[in-house]
Amino acid sequence: MSEVRQLVETLYVRESRRVFASLVRLLGDFDSAEEAMHEAFAAAVEKWETEGVPANPRAWLVSAGRFKRIDAIRRSARFDSSKADILRRQDGLQPDEKELDVGRLEDDTLRLIFTCCHPSLNESTQVALTLREVCGLTTEEVARAFLTTPPTIAQRIVRGKSKIRSANIPYEIPSVDELPERIEAVLSVIYLVFNEGYSASSGDAVTRSDLTGEAIRLGRVLMELLDDSEVAGLTALMLLHDSRKAARVDMDGELILLEDQDRSLWHRDAIQEGRQLVAKAMASGSVGLYTIQAAISLAHAEAENSSSTNWERIVSLYDLLLTAGENPVIELNRAVALAMRDGPEVGLTVINTILADGHLKDYHLAHAAKADLLRRLGQKREAKTSYLQALELAQLEPEKRFLKRRLQEVS
Repeated sequence: MSEVRQLVETLYVRESRRVFASLVRLLGDFDSAEEAMHEAFAAAVEKWETEGVPANPRAWLVSAGRFKRIDAIRRSARFDSSKADILRRQDGLQPDEKELDVGRLEDDTLRLIFTCCHPSLNESTQVALTLREVCGLTTEEVARAFLTTPPTIAQRIVRGKSKIRSANIPYEIPSVDELPERIEAVLSVIYLVFNEGYSASSGDAVTRSDLTGEAIRLGRVLMELLDDSEVAGLTALMLLHDSRKAARVDMDGELILLEDQDRSLWHRDAIQEGRQLVAKAMASGSVGLYTIQAAISLAHAEAENSSSTNWERIVSLYDLLLTAGENPVIELNRAVALAMRDGPEVGLTVINTILADGHLKDYHLAHAAKADLLRRLGQKREAKTSYLQALELAQLEPEKRFLKRRLQEVS
Protein backbone atom coordinates (compact mmCIF):
# COMPACT_ATOMS: atom_id res chain seq x y z
CA MET A 1 0.00 0.00 0.00
CA SER A 2 1.34 3.45 -0.94
CA GLU A 3 1.96 6.07 1.73
CA VAL A 4 -0.71 8.34 0.21
CA ARG A 5 -3.35 5.62 0.18
CA GLN A 6 -2.52 4.78 3.78
CA LEU A 7 -2.79 8.46 4.73
CA VAL A 8 -6.17 8.77 3.00
CA GLU A 9 -7.48 5.71 4.82
CA THR A 10 -6.29 7.15 8.13
CA LEU A 11 -7.95 10.49 7.32
CA TYR A 12 -11.16 8.67 6.41
CA VAL A 13 -11.36 7.11 9.87
CA ARG A 14 -10.51 10.38 11.62
CA GLU A 15 -12.11 13.04 9.43
CA SER A 16 -14.84 11.55 7.22
CA ARG A 17 -17.78 12.57 9.40
CA ARG A 18 -16.44 16.11 9.78
CA VAL A 19 -16.03 16.36 6.02
CA PHE A 20 -19.57 15.04 5.68
CA ALA A 21 -20.90 17.67 8.13
CA SER A 22 -19.32 20.49 6.11
CA LEU A 23 -20.70 19.08 2.87
CA VAL A 24 -24.20 19.00 4.38
CA ARG A 25 -23.80 22.74 5.02
CA LEU A 26 -22.60 23.42 1.48
CA LEU A 27 -24.91 21.04 -0.41
CA GLY A 28 -27.95 21.20 1.87
CA ASP A 29 -28.74 17.50 1.60
CA PHE A 30 -27.66 14.42 3.56
CA ASP A 31 -27.58 11.96 0.67
CA SER A 32 -25.73 14.31 -1.70
CA ALA A 33 -23.20 15.06 1.04
CA GLU A 34 -22.61 11.35 1.66
CA GLU A 35 -21.95 10.70 -2.04
CA ALA A 36 -19.74 13.78 -2.29
CA MET A 37 -17.71 12.73 0.74
CA HIS A 38 -16.93 9.29 -0.74
CA GLU A 39 -16.08 10.85 -4.12
CA ALA A 40 -13.69 13.28 -2.43
CA PHE A 41 -11.75 10.56 -0.63
CA ALA A 42 -11.53 8.52 -3.85
CA ALA A 43 -10.21 11.60 -5.69
CA ALA A 44 -7.65 12.24 -2.94
CA VAL A 45 -5.98 8.86 -3.54
CA GLU A 46 -5.50 9.74 -7.22
CA LYS A 47 -4.67 13.45 -6.97
CA TRP A 48 -2.38 13.41 -3.95
CA GLU A 49 -0.17 10.74 -5.53
CA THR A 50 0.81 13.18 -8.30
CA GLU A 51 0.14 16.61 -6.80
CA GLY A 52 1.20 16.00 -3.21
CA VAL A 53 -0.77 16.21 0.03
CA PRO A 54 -2.40 19.65 0.53
CA ALA A 55 -1.61 21.79 3.56
CA ASN A 56 -5.20 21.51 4.79
CA PRO A 57 -6.44 18.02 3.79
CA ARG A 58 -9.91 18.43 5.29
CA ALA A 59 -10.60 21.71 3.45
CA TRP A 60 -9.36 20.08 0.22
CA LEU A 61 -11.70 17.13 0.71
CA VAL A 62 -14.67 19.40 1.40
CA SER A 63 -13.97 21.55 -1.64
CA ALA A 64 -13.33 18.56 -3.92
CA GLY A 65 -16.48 16.79 -2.74
CA ARG A 66 -18.63 19.84 -3.34
CA PHE A 67 -17.34 20.51 -6.85
CA LYS A 68 -17.68 16.86 -7.84
CA ARG A 69 -21.34 16.91 -6.80
CA ILE A 70 -21.92 20.17 -8.68
CA ASP A 71 -20.42 18.57 -11.80
CA ALA A 72 -22.71 15.56 -11.35
CA ILE A 73 -25.75 17.83 -10.94
CA ARG A 74 -24.70 19.86 -14.00
CA ARG A 75 -24.50 16.71 -16.12
CA SER A 76 -27.87 15.41 -14.96
CA ALA A 77 -29.49 18.86 -15.36
CA ARG A 78 -29.31 18.39 -19.13
CA PHE A 79 -31.92 15.65 -18.83
CA ASP A 80 -33.77 16.73 -15.66
CA SER A 81 -35.03 20.32 -15.56
CA SER A 82 -35.75 20.04 -11.80
CA LYS A 83 -31.99 20.01 -11.20
CA ALA A 84 -31.56 23.46 -12.76
CA ASP A 85 -32.72 25.29 -9.62
CA ILE A 86 -30.32 23.26 -7.47
CA LEU A 87 -27.48 24.07 -9.85
CA ARG A 88 -28.26 27.80 -9.82
CA ARG A 89 -28.26 27.82 -6.01
CA GLN A 90 -24.94 26.02 -5.87
CA ASP A 91 -23.33 28.25 -8.48
CA GLY A 92 -24.32 31.20 -6.28
CA LEU A 93 -22.64 29.62 -3.25
CA GLN A 94 -19.05 29.36 -4.37
CA PRO A 95 -17.14 28.83 -1.09
CA ASP A 96 -14.32 31.26 -0.47
CA GLU A 97 -11.46 30.75 1.99
CA LYS A 98 -13.69 31.94 4.84
CA GLU A 99 -16.16 29.14 4.08
CA LEU A 100 -13.39 26.57 4.40
CA ASP A 101 -11.40 27.95 7.33
CA VAL A 102 -10.67 25.69 10.29
CA GLY A 103 -13.08 27.40 12.68
CA ARG A 104 -16.00 27.19 10.24
CA LEU A 105 -15.30 23.54 9.51
CA GLU A 106 -15.10 22.72 13.23
CA ASP A 107 -18.50 24.32 13.86
CA ASP A 108 -20.10 22.23 11.11
CA THR A 109 -20.25 19.14 13.33
CA LEU A 110 -22.09 21.09 16.01
CA ARG A 111 -24.49 22.50 13.39
CA LEU A 112 -25.20 18.97 12.21
CA ILE A 113 -25.89 17.78 15.76
CA PHE A 114 -28.42 20.56 16.39
CA THR A 115 -30.08 19.73 13.06
CA CYS A 116 -30.33 16.04 13.93
CA CYS A 117 -31.58 16.93 17.44
CA HIS A 118 -34.22 19.40 16.28
CA PRO A 119 -37.36 19.35 18.51
CA SER A 120 -39.60 18.54 15.54
CA LEU A 121 -37.97 15.08 15.48
CA ASN A 122 -38.87 12.57 18.18
CA GLU A 123 -36.10 11.55 20.59
CA SER A 124 -35.46 8.08 19.18
CA THR A 125 -35.07 9.56 15.69
CA GLN A 126 -32.77 12.30 17.00
CA VAL A 127 -30.40 9.80 18.56
CA ALA A 128 -30.46 7.32 15.68
CA LEU A 129 -29.89 10.07 13.12
CA THR A 130 -27.01 11.59 15.06
CA LEU A 131 -25.24 8.29 15.68
CA ARG A 132 -25.56 7.43 11.99
CA GLU A 133 -24.90 10.79 10.35
CA VAL A 134 -22.63 12.59 12.83
CA CYS A 135 -20.65 9.61 14.12
CA GLY A 136 -20.78 7.30 11.12
CA LEU A 137 -22.00 4.21 12.97
CA THR A 138 -23.57 1.62 10.70
CA THR A 139 -27.28 0.94 10.96
CA GLU A 140 -26.44 -2.39 12.60
CA GLU A 141 -24.24 -0.70 15.23
CA VAL A 142 -26.95 1.84 16.03
CA ALA A 143 -29.47 -0.99 16.34
CA ARG A 144 -27.28 -2.80 18.87
CA ALA A 145 -26.87 0.40 20.85
CA PHE A 146 -30.68 0.68 20.96
CA LEU A 147 -31.22 -3.05 21.57
CA THR A 148 -33.49 -3.13 18.51
CA THR A 149 -33.41 -4.29 14.87
CA PRO A 150 -31.58 -2.70 11.91
CA PRO A 151 -34.80 -2.25 9.85
CA THR A 152 -36.34 -0.28 12.74
CA ILE A 153 -33.31 2.02 12.89
CA ALA A 154 -33.22 2.38 9.10
CA GLN A 155 -36.86 3.54 9.13
CA ARG A 156 -36.13 6.10 11.84
CA ILE A 157 -33.20 7.50 9.88
CA VAL A 158 -35.17 7.73 6.62
CA ARG A 159 -38.10 9.42 8.39
CA GLY A 160 -35.71 11.83 10.10
CA LYS A 161 -34.08 12.91 6.84
CA SER A 162 -37.48 13.29 5.19
CA LYS A 163 -38.72 15.46 8.06
CA ILE A 164 -35.64 17.69 7.88
CA ARG A 165 -36.26 18.24 4.14
CA SER A 166 -40.02 18.72 4.30
CA ALA A 167 -39.94 21.03 7.35
CA ASN A 168 -36.95 23.01 6.04
CA ILE A 169 -35.17 22.50 9.35
CA PRO A 170 -32.24 24.95 9.33
CA TYR A 171 -28.68 23.71 9.41
CA GLU A 172 -27.45 26.09 12.09
CA ILE A 173 -26.48 26.51 15.72
CA PRO A 174 -29.49 27.96 17.62
CA SER A 175 -29.38 31.47 18.99
CA VAL A 176 -28.34 32.05 22.61
CA ASP A 177 -32.02 32.47 23.58
CA GLU A 178 -32.96 29.11 22.03
CA LEU A 179 -30.00 27.11 23.33
CA PRO A 180 -31.30 26.19 26.83
CA GLU A 181 -34.46 24.49 25.55
CA ARG A 182 -32.53 22.65 22.82
CA ILE A 183 -29.60 21.49 24.92
CA GLU A 184 -31.13 18.49 26.73
CA ALA A 185 -31.56 16.40 23.59
CA VAL A 186 -28.08 17.31 22.40
CA LEU A 187 -26.50 16.28 25.72
CA SER A 188 -28.36 12.97 25.59
CA VAL A 189 -27.04 12.27 22.12
CA ILE A 190 -23.46 13.27 22.98
CA TYR A 191 -23.51 10.94 25.99
CA LEU A 192 -24.81 8.06 23.88
CA VAL A 193 -22.03 8.73 21.38
CA PHE A 194 -19.49 8.67 24.20
CA ASN A 195 -20.91 5.44 25.63
CA GLU A 196 -20.72 3.72 22.25
CA GLY A 197 -17.04 4.69 22.12
CA TYR A 198 -16.26 3.91 25.76
CA SER A 199 -17.99 0.54 25.80
CA ALA A 200 -18.33 -0.42 22.15
CA SER A 201 -21.50 -2.42 21.49
CA SER A 202 -19.64 -4.97 19.39
CA GLY A 203 -16.34 -5.78 17.73
CA ASP A 204 -12.79 -6.64 18.77
CA ALA A 205 -11.92 -3.54 20.79
CA VAL A 206 -13.25 -2.43 24.17
CA THR A 207 -13.19 1.25 23.22
CA ARG A 208 -13.43 3.42 20.11
CA SER A 209 -11.29 6.47 20.88
CA ASP A 210 -12.58 8.28 17.79
CA LEU A 211 -16.07 8.40 19.32
CA THR A 212 -15.01 9.20 22.89
CA GLY A 213 -12.67 11.92 21.65
CA GLU A 214 -15.36 13.44 19.44
CA ALA A 215 -17.93 13.41 22.27
CA ILE A 216 -15.51 15.12 24.67
CA ARG A 217 -14.60 17.70 22.01
CA LEU A 218 -18.29 18.45 21.44
CA GLY A 219 -18.81 18.80 25.19
CA ARG A 220 -16.03 21.40 25.33
CA VAL A 221 -17.48 23.26 22.34
CA LEU A 222 -20.86 23.38 24.08
CA MET A 223 -19.25 24.74 27.26
CA GLU A 224 -17.86 27.64 25.20
CA LEU A 225 -21.32 28.30 23.76
CA LEU A 226 -23.43 27.92 26.88
CA ASP A 227 -22.81 28.51 30.58
CA ASP A 228 -24.83 25.51 31.78
CA SER A 229 -24.04 23.29 34.77
CA GLU A 230 -25.18 20.11 33.02
CA VAL A 231 -22.93 20.78 30.03
CA ALA A 232 -20.03 21.00 32.51
CA GLY A 233 -21.32 17.94 34.35
CA LEU A 234 -21.51 15.81 31.22
CA THR A 235 -18.08 16.91 30.03
CA ALA A 236 -16.67 16.07 33.48
CA LEU A 237 -18.35 12.67 33.41
CA MET A 238 -16.85 11.84 30.01
CA LEU A 239 -13.38 13.05 31.01
CA LEU A 240 -13.39 11.03 34.24
CA HIS A 241 -14.50 7.85 32.49
CA ASP A 242 -12.05 8.41 29.65
CA SER A 243 -9.16 8.95 32.13
CA ARG A 244 -9.21 5.19 32.81
CA LYS A 245 -8.93 3.99 29.23
CA ALA A 246 -5.21 3.07 29.40
CA ALA A 247 -5.89 0.71 32.30
CA ARG A 248 -9.02 -0.98 30.99
CA VAL A 249 -7.23 -3.63 28.91
CA ASP A 250 -3.94 -5.49 29.29
CA MET A 251 -1.15 -5.89 26.72
CA ASP A 252 -3.16 -8.60 24.94
CA GLY A 253 -6.31 -6.49 24.75
CA GLU A 254 -8.04 -8.41 27.53
CA LEU A 255 -10.58 -6.61 29.70
CA ILE A 256 -9.57 -5.50 33.24
CA LEU A 257 -12.30 -4.69 35.76
CA LEU A 258 -12.25 -1.35 37.61
CA GLU A 259 -11.24 -2.93 40.92
CA ASP A 260 -8.22 -4.64 39.31
CA GLN A 261 -6.94 -1.73 37.22
CA ASP A 262 -3.49 -0.22 37.67
CA ARG A 263 -4.54 3.24 38.82
CA SER A 264 -1.12 4.70 38.10
CA LEU A 265 -2.12 4.47 34.43
CA TRP A 266 -5.15 6.69 34.93
CA HIS A 267 -4.77 10.06 33.20
CA ARG A 268 -4.31 12.57 36.03
CA ASP A 269 -4.78 15.69 33.89
CA ALA A 270 -8.20 14.45 32.74
CA ILE A 271 -9.12 13.64 36.37
CA GLN A 272 -8.08 17.12 37.50
CA GLU A 273 -10.07 18.76 34.71
CA GLY A 274 -13.06 16.58 35.61
CA ARG A 275 -12.71 17.49 39.31
CA GLN A 276 -12.75 21.21 38.50
CA LEU A 277 -15.83 20.84 36.29
CA VAL A 278 -17.69 18.82 38.95
CA ALA A 279 -16.93 21.53 41.52
CA LYS A 280 -18.14 24.21 39.09
CA ALA A 281 -21.36 22.32 38.33
CA MET A 282 -22.03 21.55 42.00
CA ALA A 283 -21.53 25.21 42.94
CA SER A 284 -24.10 26.37 40.41
CA GLY A 285 -27.01 25.48 42.71
CA SER A 286 -28.73 23.47 39.95
CA VAL A 287 -27.38 19.93 40.05
CA GLY A 288 -28.54 17.57 37.30
CA LEU A 289 -28.19 13.88 36.50
CA TYR A 290 -24.93 14.18 34.55
CA THR A 291 -23.30 16.13 37.37
CA ILE A 292 -24.32 13.49 39.94
CA GLN A 293 -22.94 10.72 37.74
CA ALA A 294 -19.73 12.72 37.35
CA ALA A 295 -19.50 12.99 41.15
CA ILE A 296 -19.79 9.18 41.35
CA SER A 297 -17.01 8.76 38.80
CA LEU A 298 -14.89 11.29 40.72
CA ALA A 299 -15.31 9.24 43.92
CA HIS A 300 -13.74 6.30 42.08
CA ALA A 301 -11.00 8.47 40.59
CA GLU A 302 -9.96 9.88 43.97
CA ALA A 303 -9.62 6.47 45.67
CA GLU A 304 -6.14 4.90 45.80
CA ASN A 305 -7.67 1.45 45.37
CA SER A 306 -11.02 -0.34 45.38
CA SER A 307 -11.01 -1.04 49.12
CA SER A 308 -10.47 2.64 49.99
CA THR A 309 -13.31 3.82 47.75
CA ASN A 310 -15.96 5.87 49.53
CA TRP A 311 -18.82 3.44 48.85
CA GLU A 312 -21.06 5.23 51.33
CA ARG A 313 -20.90 8.41 49.23
CA ILE A 314 -21.39 6.46 45.99
CA VAL A 315 -24.52 4.71 47.28
CA SER A 316 -25.95 8.04 48.49
CA LEU A 317 -25.28 9.60 45.08
CA TYR A 318 -27.08 6.70 43.36
CA ASP A 319 -29.98 7.24 45.76
CA LEU A 320 -30.04 10.88 44.69
CA LEU A 321 -30.05 9.85 41.02
CA LEU A 322 -33.05 7.59 41.56
CA THR A 323 -35.10 10.44 43.03
CA ALA A 324 -35.46 11.65 39.43
CA GLY A 325 -37.31 8.45 38.50
CA GLU A 326 -36.90 4.71 38.05
CA ASN A 327 -33.94 3.63 35.94
CA PRO A 328 -33.04 -0.09 35.89
CA VAL A 329 -29.41 0.47 34.85
CA ILE A 330 -28.85 2.98 37.67
CA GLU A 331 -30.54 0.54 40.07
CA LEU A 332 -28.13 -2.16 38.88
CA ASN A 333 -25.11 0.08 39.45
CA ARG A 334 -26.44 0.98 42.89
CA ALA A 335 -26.80 -2.73 43.69
CA VAL A 336 -23.13 -3.30 42.83
CA ALA A 337 -22.16 -0.37 45.08
CA LEU A 338 -24.34 -1.82 47.86
CA ALA A 339 -22.54 -5.14 47.50
CA MET A 340 -19.21 -3.36 47.95
CA ARG A 341 -20.49 -1.46 51.00
CA ASP A 342 -22.68 -4.05 52.75
CA GLY A 343 -21.61 -7.39 51.27
CA PRO A 344 -22.47 -9.49 48.18
CA GLU A 345 -25.66 -10.95 49.72
CA VAL A 346 -27.26 -7.50 49.92
CA GLY A 347 -26.34 -6.61 46.34
CA LEU A 348 -27.47 -10.00 45.04
CA THR A 349 -30.92 -9.57 46.57
CA VAL A 350 -31.39 -6.26 44.77
CA ILE A 351 -30.12 -7.60 41.43
CA ASN A 352 -32.48 -10.58 41.65
CA THR A 353 -35.38 -8.14 42.14
CA ILE A 354 -34.29 -6.08 39.12
CA LEU A 355 -34.02 -9.17 36.90
CA ALA A 356 -37.37 -10.47 38.15
CA ASP A 357 -39.00 -7.25 36.94
CA GLY A 358 -37.82 -8.14 33.44
CA HIS A 359 -36.36 -4.73 32.54
CA LEU A 360 -32.78 -5.97 32.14
CA LYS A 361 -33.35 -9.59 31.12
CA ASP A 362 -31.51 -8.97 27.82
CA TYR A 363 -28.76 -6.80 29.37
CA HIS A 364 -25.60 -8.90 29.63
CA LEU A 365 -24.03 -6.74 32.36
CA ALA A 366 -26.94 -7.48 34.71
CA HIS A 367 -26.33 -11.22 34.42
CA ALA A 368 -22.56 -10.68 34.66
CA ALA A 369 -22.98 -8.66 37.87
CA LYS A 370 -25.20 -11.37 39.37
CA ALA A 371 -22.68 -14.04 38.38
CA ASP A 372 -19.83 -12.13 40.00
CA LEU A 373 -21.66 -11.81 43.32
CA LEU A 374 -22.57 -15.51 43.24
CA ARG A 375 -18.91 -16.32 42.55
CA ARG A 376 -17.82 -14.23 45.52
CA LEU A 377 -20.32 -16.11 47.69
CA GLY A 378 -18.91 -19.44 46.54
CA GLN A 379 -22.11 -20.46 44.73
CA LYS A 380 -20.28 -21.75 41.67
CA ARG A 381 -23.10 -23.69 40.01
CA GLU A 382 -25.47 -20.68 40.11
CA ALA A 383 -22.63 -18.38 39.02
CA LYS A 384 -21.97 -20.60 36.01
CA THR A 385 -25.62 -20.31 34.92
CA SER A 386 -25.51 -16.50 35.09
CA TYR A 387 -22.15 -16.29 33.32
CA LEU A 388 -23.57 -18.41 30.49
CA GLN A 389 -26.56 -16.06 30.22
CA ALA A 390 -24.23 -13.05 30.10
CA LEU A 391 -22.01 -14.72 27.49
CA GLU A 392 -25.00 -15.48 25.27
CA LEU A 393 -26.02 -11.79 25.29
CA ALA A 394 -22.56 -10.15 25.04
CA GLN A 395 -21.49 -8.66 21.69
CA LEU A 396 -17.99 -7.35 22.43
CA GLU A 397 -15.22 -9.91 21.88
CA PRO A 398 -13.05 -8.88 24.89
CA GLU A 399 -16.12 -9.14 27.13
CA LYS A 400 -16.87 -12.58 25.76
CA ARG A 401 -13.31 -13.72 26.46
CA PHE A 402 -13.50 -12.28 29.99
CA LEU A 403 -16.76 -14.12 30.68
CA LYS A 404 -15.27 -17.35 29.33
CA ARG A 405 -12.35 -17.00 31.75
CA ARG A 406 -14.78 -16.48 34.62
CA LEU A 407 -16.69 -19.56 33.49
CA GLN A 408 -13.51 -21.62 33.67
CA GLU A 409 -12.95 -20.39 37.23
CA VAL A 410 -16.35 -21.57 38.45
CA SER A 411 -16.59 -24.76 36.37
